[in-house]
Parts: sequence; structure tokens; C-alpha cells
Amino acid sequence: MVLLEPSSVPQQDETTQESEVKPFTVEILKLIKDCHQQHGLRHGDFQRYRGYCTRRIARLRSVLKLPQGDRRHYKKRDVTEAHINSPKADERFLHVPLMLAERNWAYAMQLRQEANTEPRKKFHFIQKLRKACVYSLLLEELCILDRCDARTKLEAQAYVAWMHGTLHFELQLWAKATENLTKAQVIYEKLASALPEDEQACYKQRVEEISPSLRYCAYNIGEDKAVDLLELRSQGILENFDTLVSQTKEKTAAILHEIKWFDINVPIRMDRVKIFLLAIENLDDSINRAETTQAKIKIIEDMFIDLRDIISEVRKDPKEQLVLSYLLSIRIDRTVQRNLLLIRQTKKPQDICRLLDIIIQQHTELMQFEQLVDNAKAQAAYSQRLDAYRALRAFYMAKTHALFRRWKEATATFDICEDRVSAIKKNKYDGILGEMINYVAEKADLERAVAHANVVLEKHEEEAAPVPQKQYKSKKPLMERLDEFREDPQLLTKNPNVVPVPIPMTPVSPKPLFYDLALNYVQMPEALQDMVEGTKKEQKQGAGISGFVKGLWGWGKK
Repeated sequence: MVLLEPSSVPQQDETTQESEVKPFTVEILKLIKDCHQQHGLRHGDFQRYRGYCTRRIARLRSVLKLPQGDRRHYKKRDVTEAHINSPKADERFLHVPLMLAERNWAYAMQLRQEANTEPRKKFHFIQKLRKACVYSLLLEELCILDRCDARTKLEAQAYVAWMHGTLHFELQLWAKATENLTKAQVIYEKLASALPEDEQACYKQRVEEISPSLRYCAYNIGEDKAVDLLELRSQGILENFDTLVSQTKEKTAAILHEIKWFDINVPIRMDRVKIFLLAIENLDDSINRAETTQAKIKIIEDMFIDLRDIISEVRKDPKEQLVLSYLLSIRIDRTVQRNLLLIRQTKKPQDICRLLDIIIQQHTELMQFEQLVDNAKAQAAYSQRLDAYRALRAFYMAKTHALFRRWKEATATFDICEDRVSAIKKNKYDGILGEMINYVAEKADLERAVAHANVVLEKHEEEAAPVPQKQYKSKKPLMERLDEFREDPQLLTKNPNVVPVPIPMTPVSPKPLFYDLALNYVQMPEALQDMVEGTKKEQKQGAGISGFVKGLWGWGKK
């Protein structure tokens, strides 16, 4: 986001802005060449490129709100003059017929490769090539309108001539093929001669690609037919070329020889820097037209890719230090703009604080540039922005404290935020920064009141909390201390100490008993002991004989 002086910002009425409609500029050849290199044709993969064209058409129709029916019903909708002439029209409407022509052309080239082994596919190949010619004619009809500039008209005429020349070449209509291919070659040569050097490469390459086809046509015709310039002028081609030359001269004469940057005149000598600064003139309009925040961030990041290459090139020239500082300021301003868009997507206040710290650091570095240190206007402009970012950081830092329930710190930080917001109320901020400052000015007082209420509530809870009493732990069961009152948390657990289990044994007085203590010391006489043992043996033998007899005669059975 390049900072402009207040006097250099144009203030126009809404009616004047609506009446000034910028013409469309579509670099058709450069656009399709870039698509070819990035989506398969570098390796001759026409099927991959055809799939890209299909997806690109679907995205364009979705963004431009040009659907062809709904999920159940199909209703064809082409781009018409009404879409192009509308004051709010987008030049991407011209991309739709261009991508339709490219898709059919890619399908035709794919079938041409397959026709080497399957001859029947040649008819399908010619059909698709004819369809590509139809869509190219639709593109030309839209580009002829006054809304498009001379370069777009010339590119559309050259594209139509090349597409029809390709069709006639495949149909072996050598005269018509020569006429169309010659027409395309002349237009591309004229375009290359009128444009800057860094844009001539793709046009010269297309001229070289057409030359072999023209030689083959001349061989089949038997004569080399020259280009009839009068015929081209009658078709309006050379008139468009003259208009293109005049428009190019006006642009190069009027723009970017010198840029005013906070009362500092920055001379622009390098053509590539001029072209880049021209390209980013409408960058803010493109960002505002993007529907989602992610799409806006993508536009800024794509710009960073070109800016990085240009900065590396400018660094090589020690005479261009002023231009280098200006480009670095553009990079910092656009980085700040991207970080503000990221803040919109961020929900955590601590992450927002981190992004705001980066922004504050970048602005501090920008104020320390050698060219801006002594510039009062630049210092004042960046100081105003720094005050705004510091107020925002205080607000989201206070919200971070509140998130972690640090209410005292949150209240103090909200007080700092209110002081800073009141100090910058007299300043005017536009864009996302202005929206964020207004939001903080509305919410800071309420957030501070909530934090202060929580501080008071915490203090009241601390005062009302009962003094914790000392808890006594005793191993005595409750049964043994019924005469004492003590808080015992163990009684509320699953194993309360109420009664000892098992119950302890208590001693009791025994009954008087007589004990024969002398028996262990009495010795039996030996003769009596032998007699006892002999008697036991006889009893055992008698029992054995009588048992045998009873078993033999069956007397012992019951």
C-alpha cells in the first residue's frame, strides 16, 4: 500500500468516476503462452492442458456469475456485448470465449496425435478445430467493441487469423491457409515492433512458428503470394495498428519518468521498473474486486514475486539507490496490507498481537530510511500509523490477558488502549486500518468494564471466603471419641474410621481346673508292657483264621 500525499490523492465526484471507464487490455498471445508453459504443453500433453481449460472456464463462470443453468437443467449462456459494455464489467469476460477456443484447439491437437493410429479420429479432430474457430470469432466480435483498446483488437484479429489458418492448413486449402497465416504473421510483426523489448519475445516466436507453414503452403500452391497491405488496411488492421502506436507513445511520454514520493522526486530510468509501476496502478482495484480475503492475499503475494525480481535487478545498479528505497517502501506497505488481511482471518488475540508486532517493526524500519529520516511529511505520516498500530496492539494484548483470566493486567492495558485511541481520534485512517480503529474505539470501553467487574468480583470472593480451619487427623475410631467434636474428612470417604474391625480380645478370669502334671514322668513296668503287646498279636491272628473259614463256607454272609 503506497502512501500518497494528501494533495496527490484525486478527489472526484461519484459521477465523474462512473463516467471514466478504463478500456480493457487483454494480452491474448502472452496469456495463452503462459498457460501453455504451465499446464502441459511444454511436454506436448494436450490432454492435461484441455483439463486445465475446462477448470478455468468453470472458475470464470463462477466468479463472473455466468452459470449455464443449474444441476438439473442446462441453459447455454455466452458472453454478450451487454456484459462488456456494462460500467462494472470485468475484462475476465473476454477470457471465457478465449478459454473455450483453447479447449477445443487442445482437444483437436490431442485427436490429431491419436489419429496416427486411429484414422477415424481425423473427422473428430476437424470438428473440434472448426468449433475452436467459432469461439475465436466470438472473441473477435467482443474485442471489436469500443471498450477494448487497439492492442486487444489487433491480438484478437491475429488469433482468429491464426486459428482459421490452422484449420485451412489441415483441410489442405492452401490458398486460404496462406491468406490467414500471412495476416496473422503481419499483425504479430507489427505488434512486436510497437511494443517494448521485454514484451516482444512471444510475438517474434509466433512469427517464427508460422513461417514453416507458409513455406509449405507456397510449395503446394506453386507461387509465393505477397502480403497485400491495401487489403489489410481495408480490413481495419493497419488502422488499429496506428492507434496502438499512438496509444503506446502517449503512455511512454506521459508516465513514469519521475515519481513524487513525499516531496522527493524519484527518476525512473529502467524500463522494467516503469512497466511494473504501471502494472500495480490498478492493484487496489483488483484487490477490492476480489470476493474473499484469501483471494485478496493471493493477489498481493503474486505481486511480491515480480517485485522481488525487480528489486534484485535494481540492487545491481549503484546509481539507483533512490529507486531501490522506493521499491522497498512499496514492499513494506504491501506486506502491511497483507498482514492486516491476515488479522481478519485470525481469531486468537495472541496471534493478532504477533502480527501487529511485525507491522510496528516494519514501519519503524521504514522511518529509518536514509531518504526519509529528515523528511517531516513522511515522518508525520508514518508516526500517525504507528500510533494506530500501537493502540490496536494494546487492545488485543488486553484481550489476551482477559483470555487467561489475568483481570488486573487486562484492566490496566485497556486503560492504555483508551488513552491511545483518544489521542488518535483526530487522525483519519482509511481501509482496513480505519475499520479496526473504529471497532476498537467502540469496544474498548465495554471490554474494560467487563475486566474491571471481574477484578472486583475476584476481590469480593477472596474477602468472603471462610478462614480454613486446621484439620485434625486422629487414628482413634469415632466410637472411642464420641465426647469430642472434630472435623474428620475421613468419615466421608468409603473407609470411615468408626469402629475397629476385628474387635480386640479382652482378657477374662478362667475357671479353676486340675491338671495331671505327674503323668509325663510315670514309667510303666516292662513285664506288663510285653503282656500287652502279646495280647494284641493273638487277636490279630485269630481274626485272620476265623475270617478265612467264614469266607470259605459262607457263614459270614448276612
